[in-house]
Amino acid sequence: MKILQGLKILDFTTLLPGPYATLMLGDMGAEIIKISSPDKPDIVADYPPYTEDENLSANQAWLGRTKKNLFLNLKTQEGVDIVKKLVKEYDIVIEQFRPGVMKKLGLGYEELKEINPRLIYCSLTGYGQTGAMKDRAGHDINYLARSGNMSYSGRKGIGPVLTNMQIADIGVGSLHSVIGILSAVYHRTLTGEGQYIDISMFDGLLPFHAMEGAAFLLDGIEPVREETRLNGGSAYDFYETKDGRYISVGSLEPKFWSGFCDAIGAPHLIENGVMPENISKLKREIREIFLTKDLREWIEIFKNKDVCVEPVQNLKEVLLEDEHVKDRELVVEVPVMNSEKKIKQIATPIKFSKTPIEYSDSGYPLGYHTDKILEKLGYSKEDIKKLKEKNVI
Repeated sequence: MKILQGLKILDFTTLLPGPYATLMLGDMGAEIIKISSPDKPDIVADYPPYTEDENLSANQAWLGRTKKNLFLNLKTQEGVDIVKKLVKEYDIVIEQFRPGVMKKLGLGYEELKEINPRLIYCSLTGYGQTGAMKDRAGHDINYLARSGNMSYSGRKGIGPVLTNMQIADIGVGSLHSVIGILSAVYHRTLTGEGQYIDISMFDGLLPFHAMEGAAFLLDGIEPVREETRLNGGSAYDFYETKDGRYISVGSLEPKFWSGFCDAIGAPHLIENGVMPENISKLKREIREIFLTKDLREWIEIFKNKDVCVEPVQNLKEVLLEDEHVKDRELVVEVPVMNSEKKIKQIATPIKFSKTPIEYSDSGYPLGYHTDKILEKLGYSKEDIKKLKEKNVI
């Protein structure tokens, strides 16, 4: 038995935040139907490369794992009626439209809870369902910028830097949606009541200020790039090695700092600590030391040192060669579309002792299961043919 077996979810999301949330829920056993528009491209699901035989993108094979896919034109009454039939059984909804869109379609929370009072309905947006910014479009970079996180990230002479990581999308949108949905499921188990969940990626970035945010609210002093403990104002940083690679140094605590300085042959640096008054002089000396050896040499030096120093690995090193990743089974082989062919994918990073996650099937092309889902709802082959002719599916 899977840990979320019995949960049934209708997924109206696109891009990355919602699809990764339902990927996690699906991996844990929830039954997901992903509803898409046949004439609206998804720049994440359509992102190359593609499998050779199935013409299935790597992202869709991954993000669509465990899910069934239904094409549906929600601007038609027939499409709305199909959703209303599904909601009688699929009593969790997650959607990622701008505020008010689902309501205009006749598929808002208030409308659907009349059909199923146990409905849990999660809306995932950039800025939430209320507030001055609620109708504004955005992407990860915009939320990071407006939330203030980029105001003291990056380098003094350069400014903010791109990370190529969807921090707001996954770190907030996906994970907060999963937390919100499962919390509402627990509440429903206790009370029998469904409820509405409002998830904002912008909102969830405010706690990312963490220590600096708490400090500012107390003393009103703005943090500055390369002047705090974690943004470059201490020895905590990345350093280039002789071969043009990089290594990370996180030796903040005294015992780690002492061990780090001994390992690089600079015990004289111990006394003034990881964040001395003349931080530029300290970091210049550390940079010069790291430039004397290749990354592999430094890896060997730090291999048995407990000092919070690790290499900056590339994707081949971390996803295909890293022994810890292998030991933790963080990359798994998954059958492609229920065939004998398998592809490697990133696993869901939650380990259960009693209900381990099983990876039985990759994603399918969007719309792949449309006919089967409708047949299960009671539509005949002739009904389905007519719906196709009317551009409902």
